[in-house]
Amino acid sequence: MIEVINISKSFGDQRVLDDISISFEKGKTNLIIGKSGSGKTVLLKSIVGLHEVDEGTILFDDRDFTGMNFKQKKQVRKEFGMLFQGAALFDSFTVEENVRYPLDMFTDMSHEEKMERTNFCLHRVDMDKSNHFFPAELSGGMRKRVGIARAIALNPRYLFCDEPNSGLDPQTAIRIDKLIKEITAEFDITTIVNTHDMNSVMEIGDKVVFIYEGIKCWEGTRDDILSAENQYLNDFVFATNLAKTVKLIQNKKHNQGAG
Repeated sequence: MIEVINISKSFGDQRVLDDISISFEKGKTNLIIGKSGSGKTVLLKSIVGLHEVDEGTILFDDRDFTGMNFKQKKQVRKEFGMLFQGAALFDSFTVEENVRYPLDMFTDMSHEEKMERTNFCLHRVDMDKSNHFFPAELSGGMRKRVGIARAIALNPRYLFCDEPNSGLDPQTAIRIDKLIKEITAEFDITTIVNTHDMNSVMEIGDKVVFIYEGIKCWEGTRDDILSAENQYLNDFVFATNLAKTVKLIQNKKHNQGAG
C-alpha cells in the first residue's frame, strides 16, 4: 500500500497540489485521472520522489519515504517498476538488453539467472522470440509491452504507469490495460496509473482518483463514476467521451467517402 497524507506542492507562487490525501491499495489498479494541468503528473512524480513535496507524508507500506535520506530512498526505489509514456526504451539496446538492464544495474544475479528472468518477463507480456529486435523494429504496442517487461524485471512491489495508452489504437490500448491489470493481481503489486483515457478507467479502474486544479475532487471505483454527483467529474467524463464519439463519427465518414 502507498499512502499519501496531506501533501502539498508549489512551484514559485503557483500551488499545484493542495493538501491531498489518498490510499493506493495493494493488488489493485489505482488510477489518477484529470485534465491536462490538473496536477496529476506532479502528484505521480511527487510519489516516486522526482519532486520533493512542501508539506505532508508519503508512506510505502508504513515506511516514511519523505523522511528518508538519499541512500534510503534509493533502496526503496529498487522496489519500483516504471512504465513511461513513450515506453522510453534504449534505442541502441535490443529488446533483451532493455529488459535485462535493471537486472544488470541492481542485482548480483549470474548471467544465466538474468536471462531466465528476462525471458520469463518477455513471455509474460507475449513477446517471446523478440530478444534480438531493436525498438525501432517494433510497433508502438510492442514497445509498450517490452516496457512492461522491463518494469517487472526486478519483481517490484510498486508499479507506476504514466499515460500507458498514449499513442495507441483502441484495441492495442485495451490489451495494454488488461496486461497491467493481470500483472497487478498476479504479483500483488500496488499499481498507480496516470491517465486521461476513460476507456482505461472503465476497464481496469479498481480505484479512481479525480484531481481537479490540484485538489482531490473525487474518489471511488469505476462503477461509482456512473452515478457520481460531482459536476467537475461529470464535465470531465462527458467531455472526454464526447470528443471520442465525434472523432469516431469523423473517421467513419472519412472511410465511407474514401470507399
